[in-house]
Amino acid sequence: MEYKDYYKILGVDREATEAKIKSAYRKLARQYHPDVNKSPDAVNKFKDINEAYEVLSDKEKKSRYDSLGANWQQGANFTPPPGFEGFSFNQGGFNQGFAGSADFSDFFSSIFGDLMGGASQRTQRSSRRSSSQGFSYDDILNNYTRGTTQSQRSTQRESQENLDITQDLNITAKDLMSDKPISVKMNTVEKCMKCSGVGSSCVECGGTGIVSKTRNLTVKIPKGVKEGQKIRLKGEGKVDAYGRKGDLYFIIKLKDSEYSIDGENLSKTIEITPAEAVLGCKKDISTLHGIIAIKIPPETRSGKTLRLKDLGLPKKTGGYGNLNVKIMINIPTVITDKQKELYKQLLNIE
Repeated sequence: MEYKDYYKILGVDREATEAKIKSAYRKLARQYHPDVNKSPDAVNKFKDINEAYEVLSDKEKKSRYDSLGANWQQGANFTPPPGFEGFSFNQGGFNQGFAGSADFSDFFSSIFGDLMGGASQRTQRSSRRSSSQGFSYDDILNNYTRGTTQSQRSTQRESQENLDITQDLNITAKDLMSDKPISVKMNTVEKCMKCSGVGSSCVECGGTGIVSKTRNLTVKIPKGVKEGQKIRLKGEGKVDAYGRKGDLYFIIKLKDSEYSIDGENLSKTIEITPAEAVLGCKKDISTLHGIIAIKIPPETRSGKTLRLKDLGLPKKTGGYGNLNVKIMINIPTVITDKQKELYKQLLNIE
């Protein structure tokens, strides 16, 4: 899920006073209220604004949110602390007269679900269910609970925690070309082991129940890895109070500013001038295999693709894929008077 920067959403800094936060909220709420603002994104912005104010105007929620640290960026990959996942709630907390204002994001739910009465709502829903024989599902639950020790219940809850972490991993063509592992910096939030997430007066987590951790990992990228495939790092997931460790799964995302990646084949674009396109030329271009000279044939049209064999990425079976070079004709940004005169003469001839 994506991390939400509530301070950025309200346009205030982390040292903002309660009055400043409230003032910023009122201004934005008026601006993006769906009854006033008919733009397509007004509804989502209004929800984000309300959610941000719900957190920053509440001392307990704000303290827990601030404990995540200031290194997170809006939209960054976020993994909830163990024990905070799975809460479900639908309480109206804003009272703004807009039906969608009570909707909270997954990010909010993963951090503050326990503060919003999610568990109690599930209990209430359960109590409303009864069978035709006249007994309540709550009676069964209560009988079971009375026969279970606190320690056993705690163990059962812990055993149900998902200790695995799944996160996107952006890699470049250069990463795929190299035999060396890449370095990955991870920011995660985890349930405080000292107080088991209770918080209160815990000095380890400052009473928030969660702690922020930064880890530096090295990841070996397999040759031939494809978009969407997973890389598993055993034992690098979350750790529970019993010392059990989950696994870390990286989902491969191919991100490169220079190349488009298609399996072992790469594509890139180079620019040539109109004169070079008409007359042909030689060009030095950079590749993952070094700088090479290629020949642009005369009368090359914009959009033409040249295939350069064995200049792509390594194949699992050995050898390399191809590099496809797309030619684009670019008009120079600075043209001298003499060049303009020659272009005029050319235009008259045409």
